[in-house]
Amino acid sequence: MASPSPSLPLAGMLELRPLGQTGLMVSALGFGASPLGGVFGTVSEQDAIDSVREAFRLGINFFDTSPYYGGTLSEKMLGKALRALGVPRESFVISTKCGRYADGFDFSAERVTRSIDESLARLNLDYVDILHCHDIEFGSLDQVVNETIPALIKLKKAGKTRFIGITGLPLGIFTNVLDRIPPGSIDVVLSYCHYSINDTSLEDLLPYLKSKGIGIITASPLAMGLLTENGPPEWHPASAELKAACQAAASHCKSKGKNISKLALQYSVKNKDISTVLVGMNSVKQVEENVAAATEIGEEADQQLLQDVQDILKPVKDQSWPSGIQQS
Repeated sequence: MASPSPSLPLAGMLELRPLGQTGLMVSALGFGASPLGGVFGTVSEQDAIDSVREAFRLGINFFDTSPYYGGTLSEKMLGKALRALGVPRESFVISTKCGRYADGFDFSAERVTRSIDESLARLNLDYVDILHCHDIEFGSLDQVVNETIPALIKLKKAGKTRFIGITGLPLGIFTNVLDRIPPGSIDVVLSYCHYSINDTSLEDLLPYLKSKGIGIITASPLAMGLLTENGPPEWHPASAELKAACQAAASHCKSKGKNISKLALQYSVKNKDISTVLVGMNSVKQVEENVAAATEIGEEADQQLLQDVQDILKPVKDQSWPSGIQQS
C-alpha cells in the first residue's frame, strides 16, 4: 500500500531562489541523494522514502542524483521515494547526471543518450529537469564540447531533460567549456568544495557565470567531511596541513559548545548568488537538522565564532587538490 501523500511544504521554511535563466525556483538547500545509494552505509527503502518525504514537507524541492552513486542504487531509491510522495511532478525539481558510471567514464554521444533513458526508468519519470555531464575533468574537454554537449542538446529538444548542466572540481573546466560553446547551450553548473568556510574560490567565478545567465549550484559545504567533528574519511585527498587546520577549527567550535558543520552549512547557504546548496542526506534526523540550520540564517550570534574559524583556516585558505586528467 502506498504511503499517504504529505502535506504541501511548510510555508516560509526554506527560501526559494531562481536558478539562472531556467525559470526554475529551487530551495536554498537541496537534497543530495548520493547517500541513498549506500555510499556512506546501508539505507533501507523506508528510510529513503521517509527522508525524501520529510525533506519535501519542510520545503526542499530540489533533489540531485546520478547513476554513479551506489552503482545506480541512488536513482532507484530516489525514484521509489518520489513515487511514494504522490505529489504533482511539477512540484519538485530533479537533476541526474551522465558520463560517469560505476565502471568508469564515458562521455560519448551514444553512451549519454542511452544513459538518460536508463535513468528515467530508474527514477520512474518521463523527464528530468536538469541533466548534468558528470565530472567532466575526467574526460576530454574537447569531446565534451564537440560531442557530449551537442548530444545533450538533442535530448533537451526531445523533452527528456529540460536543462543541461556540467559538473566537476577544477573551476577552470567551466570557463574552458563555456567559452567554446554557443550561448545558451549550458544552463547550469554544479561546483563542489569551492564555496565553504575553508575555500571560497568559486566567488571569483560568480560574475562570469552570472554574465552568461548560468544557474549556480554548489555541493559539499562541509568539504567532503573536512568541516565535521569526526573529520574526513581516510581516502580524503586533502593535504595533511588542510586536514589539521580543519580539525583545529572543528575543535575550537566544539570548545564553544557549537558544531562546525552547522556553521559551515549556514555560511554556504547565506550567499544568495548561489541558487542552492546540495547536502547529502539519508535520514529524517539529518533532514531536520540541515533544514533547521539553513533556516536560522540571519542570527548574528555566531559571527565571532565564524571569524575565529576563518582565522584558524587562513593559512590553508582556498587550498584544494588535483582532480581529473591532464587536458591538452
